[in-house]
Amino acid sequence: MIDIKFLRENPEVVKQNIKNKFQDHKLQLVDEVIELDAKARAAQQEADELRSKKNKIAKQIGALMAQGKKEEAEAVKAEVAGISARLAELEPEEKELQEALKKEEDLKAYFRQLKSVAVAFSGGVDSTYLLKTAHDTLGDQVIAVTAKSCSFPERELKEAIHFCEKEGIRHFVCESEELDIEGFSHNPKNRCYICKHELFEKIINIAKEQKIAYIAEGSNMDDNGDYRPGLQAVAELGVTSPLRHSKLAKEEIRILSRNLGLPTWDKQSFACLSSRFVYGEEITRDKLSMVDKAEQLLLDLGFHQVRVRIHGMMARIEVEPGEFSKVLENREKITKEFKTYGFTYVTMDLTGYRTGSMNETLGE
Repeated sequence: MIDIKFLRENPEVVKQNIKNKFQDHKLQLVDEVIELDAKARAAQQEADELRSKKNKIAKQIGALMAQGKKEEAEAVKAEVAGISARLAELEPEEKELQEALKKEEDLKAYFRQLKSVAVAFSGGVDSTYLLKTAHDTLGDQVIAVTAKSCSFPERELKEAIHFCEKEGIRHFVCESEELDIEGFSHNPKNRCYICKHELFEKIINIAKEQKIAYIAEGSNMDDNGDYRPGLQAVAELGVTSPLRHSKLAKEEIRILSRNLGLPTWDKQSFACLSSRFVYGEEITRDKLSMVDKAEQLLLDLGFHQVRVRIHGMMARIEVEPGEFSKVLENREKITKEFKTYGFTYVTMDLTGYRTGSMNETLGE
């Protein structure tokens, strides 16, 4: 692998090394890499200069508006539009960001209408962005509420607590043990409704105590296409869904999270551990622990997006197809460790990771 920084500083040395090893036919590729890198750096420099200019103009527009010079401000805005168009050409993702930022402004306007919000906060991609944006908009009129239970991994709880401490957000952790809710452990098809209804009732009580007017949860537009009984509880209890209100999809939330510098922008998607069970199979603390340990092992091995579905005492591993080979490379370790957790059989799903795979049997 070529170190691009070393290549920039020592192109002739790299060429000579490649010539010694591969002869002349590889030198053209090096020249192409150097040329592409130069173009990329030039484009990046132009983009940086344009962004700097855009920020200065934005301040100028603000000053003109403050002075009541609306016509002059509108004239300057045209220059901003031209800069944004050029940035979109230089960086295709800039166009996506600009479109997402329009939705973010709508989201902030919605929060201002609500005036005070309690965010159901799991520490995942969606709820972290939701909480950050709400807090940036409303300040101390925003609180975060996180449920602690055996279906919520300790690592996720710690990350949620750390984020709120870092951002200076008032954070409440409530005990919400799903297995104590009547009927939940039997894992019926409306399991998520049972859980969400209980959780939101607790959040509503905390919000009332803190004189917070509204509850907000983090479902996004992508959640509209799957079986989501939890959204029924959202509707029944009057919980708001700001991300869906502003038409934000998962990828847009990641783009906006990255723009805000949030550590969760590329975090793997997560759902409560109870979603790993086949509908109708009893959910127990021991089996939840088995799944939690199994997924933690895969994460520790460097897998990015994982699910360990449980079928009786069999584990069905879901990872991205691009990481199938890594499962095979670590086959012996994975099998050995999974069996110490209590699994009898360990399998890999050849379809690969996808959300809601347990819902595929609902139509049968």
